[in-house]
Amino acid sequence: MLISLKRRNNQTYLTCQSPIERSIRLQQLATKLILLEKNYKSSFVNHESSSQTEIESSIWRATEYSVRETMNSAEPREDNESKDDEANRLLPSSSDDEETAFDARDKILVGDLDSSDVDSVPPFSWKKLWLFTGPGFLMSIAFLDPGNLEGDLQSGAIAGYSLLWLLMWATIMGLLIQLLSARIGVATGKHLAELCREEYPNWARLVLWFMAEVALIGADIQEVIGSAIAIQILSNGVLPLWAGVVITASDCFIFLFLENYGVRKLEAVFAVLISTMAISFAWMFGDTQPSGKELLLGILVPRLSSKTIRQAVGVVGCVIMPHNVFLHSALVQSRNIDPSKKGRVQEALNYYSIESSVALLISFMINLFVTTIFAKGFYGTEQANRIGLVNAGEYLQDKYGGGFLPILYIWGIGLLAAGQSSTITGTYAGQFIMGGFLNLRLKKWQRALITRSCAIVPTIIVALVFNKTEASLDILNEWLNVLQSIQIPFALIPLLTLVSKEQVMGVFRIGPIVERLAWTVATLVIVINGYLLLDFFVSEVRGLLFGFLVCTGTAAYVAFIVYLIARGDALPSTWFSIELSKRFAYSGN
Repeated sequence: MLISLKRRNNQTYLTCQSPIERSIRLQQLATKLILLEKNYKSSFVNHESSSQTEIESSIWRATEYSVRETMNSAEPREDNESKDDEANRLLPSSSDDEETAFDARDKILVGDLDSSDVDSVPPFSWKKLWLFTGPGFLMSIAFLDPGNLEGDLQSGAIAGYSLLWLLMWATIMGLLIQLLSARIGVATGKHLAELCREEYPNWARLVLWFMAEVALIGADIQEVIGSAIAIQILSNGVLPLWAGVVITASDCFIFLFLENYGVRKLEAVFAVLISTMAISFAWMFGDTQPSGKELLLGILVPRLSSKTIRQAVGVVGCVIMPHNVFLHSALVQSRNIDPSKKGRVQEALNYYSIESSVALLISFMINLFVTTIFAKGFYGTEQANRIGLVNAGEYLQDKYGGGFLPILYIWGIGLLAAGQSSTITGTYAGQFIMGGFLNLRLKKWQRALITRSCAIVPTIIVALVFNKTEASLDILNEWLNVLQSIQIPFALIPLLTLVSKEQVMGVFRIGPIVERLAWTVATLVIVINGYLLLDFFVSEVRGLLFGFLVCTGTAAYVAFIVYLIARGDALPSTWFSIELSKRFAYSGN
């Protein structure tokens, strides 16, 4: 393929003379071009490459303005420098050090790459909506993991139908945060972990990475144990909890197998798992026949008593999963979107908003099914305070009996689907978090194995240690919830800081109203989780030394949060963010 930059009237024009000039790979792999300032030092002329991939990873037609501006101000070529040498200096190497969420060959074509209209938003298309469908459903898995299901069943058993309104509004708050996560991924072409690596100093970046990894490990332990409990139920107790953990660990290799077949195949598997959950819990909902009147009152009429505050805190605290914020900003990059075209970016944001809303509506319905099932069966009973994920199936079986398909096994199938889907998305999130913060260039199987091992090893240890009584697993779950709550600010604050920065987002920065709303939601979630932490430590802290360590850790924790908030007004503008703003300014905005 012949690649050239021609100068006409003191302007530089990028041309690609090839039958596959308009191919998707040219645009996909070329996104790296604008991110590498070091490669733009002088004119770019007649270069013939022996590697199609190398050229594809070097040229992005939509960055013509950025390239032209840089080259017009560059130093002239030395007389003794050949044209090919000059071109080689300007082309990014195919082995550059930039970590990307998706390889170009894996991205999905969602539009016409040849469109010259960069500002207008194309009309709505059901076909395009289908092409954009996927990332939102993977994101919604975090709203359906075993930890959320346990919160649902305890909320229903202890508070009855009274907290359904809070479940609805908590899901809406979660949707807002996830839409902002998608927004930053689409508008910048980078996911949140990558942007944190660029925008924060090394020590802060490493702290954020450590916190994200700890949150992911905590979530993964809950998810893996949830799957192990389901396997134990479906095997009639033949397989112990630790064996279920080992079996669940194999999802790493299942994930690798699926990923090799493309993003759409992986998304299809998650669609099957979500459908399995929906059918299982809807079946249980139909069998138990909760009160329709109480259900509607629970959704429409806000009620909160002093006896249900802890359950209310749990409902709100479960909707924001730190690793899910990082995950969604990366998943949206699985579609081929040109960030330099304002219309295309806005189109993608519109479709992702619809898709994410539908996905979370489905997750809300599934959570509602679980809550009302246990509200109907156990609210006001002696068993209400004793029900947990481990014994929920037994209580359901005792309450509702067998039938054509025993409710115990329906519960086990739904729980297994929730656990398996959430552990696989956890592996996915771990790759993006580790790769983004540390800029690791590893093969897929290496990244998956490392991130899986980080969670599986402690999970097996935990399963062996806590597999003594149901009470010990409940204690473990409380500690894991606390661990998740501690990490929430370290995902929300960087997200809201960056998504409101014009230097990072260009014209797609959020407006003042959305910014205030987002910070209000974030503050509410952080305060509610702070209440959970306070309540937990007041009841658990014993002894002077332990109390001193908790106070010291709390002081450092608060200081770092204050640092992140204060630094939000003084984030440095990287070359990348300046180029982003220049491109949109060139488009007439």
